[in-house]
Amino acid sequence: MSKIHNFSAGPAILPQEVLEQAAAACTNFYKGLSILEISHRDPSFVDVMEEARSRAKQLMGLGNDYTALFLQGGASLQFAMVPMNLLKTNAAYLNTGTWATAAIKDAQLYGEVAVVASSEDTNFNYIPKNVVVPDTADYFHITTNNTIFGTRITNLPDIPQNVPLVADTSSEMFSRQMDFSRFALIYAGAQKNMGPAGTTLVVVKNDILGKTGRSLPKMLDYQVQIKGESMHNTPPVFAVYCSMLVLRWIEKIGGLEAIEARNNAKATLLYQEIDSNPLFKAAVADPIDRSTMNITFVMENPELEEKFMLMTKEANISGIKGHRSVGGFRASIYNAMEIESVQVLVDVMKQFTAKFG
Repeated sequence: MSKIHNFSAGPAILPQEVLEQAAAACTNFYKGLSILEISHRDPSFVDVMEEARSRAKQLMGLGNDYTALFLQGGASLQFAMVPMNLLKTNAAYLNTGTWATAAIKDAQLYGEVAVVASSEDTNFNYIPKNVVVPDTADYFHITTNNTIFGTRITNLPDIPQNVPLVADTSSEMFSRQMDFSRFALIYAGAQKNMGPAGTTLVVVKNDILGKTGRSLPKMLDYQVQIKGESMHNTPPVFAVYCSMLVLRWIEKIGGLEAIEARNNAKATLLYQEIDSNPLFKAAVADPIDRSTMNITFVMENPELEEKFMLMTKEANISGIKGHRSVGGFRASIYNAMEIESVQVLVDVMKQFTAKFG
């Protein structure tokens, strides 16, 4: 088969060697048993879970004062779990897109929520700067990368020292170096940079828990999940296994420093073409706010969009159509995408301009 260049926003591309290892494990993971049928209590899978949790913290440079969990329900369930576990009286949120808006709505069910800044006025095409967070907030929540709109918080905001920082990093987790010690809780759906859909990584600083006085259902209580070592109930075995393989792959190729360099090279290549090509325009004008994972762009003449989509299809480019909230196009260039695929897209843009420009 011809190579497909998969720019889907998620579930996303995985490293080829991970796909091959996961495929082999589907028929024989341990002593003739498939990874799809082995008991989550079998020591062989317990080792997988422990390695996945350990590797996640190692990549983040975090110690024993943090716990890594692999849970279910996607990042969307975390929109509710965070305030259920942390919101006692009031919380602060930064609204930078669709998923941040959803997180705010869920938090409002559990207490007072202050939206300290929002970019909704321009359809979320920038990141608000110089936000002021009240020092009485139980926590401050941000979404570091906005999959739909193609924006990113490049520099973490300055907030009062006593206010825990909480972040949804779903579409950029493990894509760049960050000072992870700045976060009290960080969560991410696996299906962008870390594995297949079905599991969510939550890394939480232990001392922020148990302060709300709220009784919680056991499945939604971080302390219960910590005590159960991510296996209070049957975990998503295959998704956790694949995530472990991806974390191994990241370390193998040089860790977050190497991943960031790869991703910056891909993003630079594509943004340079968008900014120099007369037929295209970046949806996010300020380079400091541009995502390196989800690159959104539009055509100066929208009537040419269908012709461009046809040309990308002929080049085996998949998943390039933009979200309906933004229109145009979106190239999601997650960790596993090779720069050669980005070059194919750039070449098609050049060819398109030569034909229709």
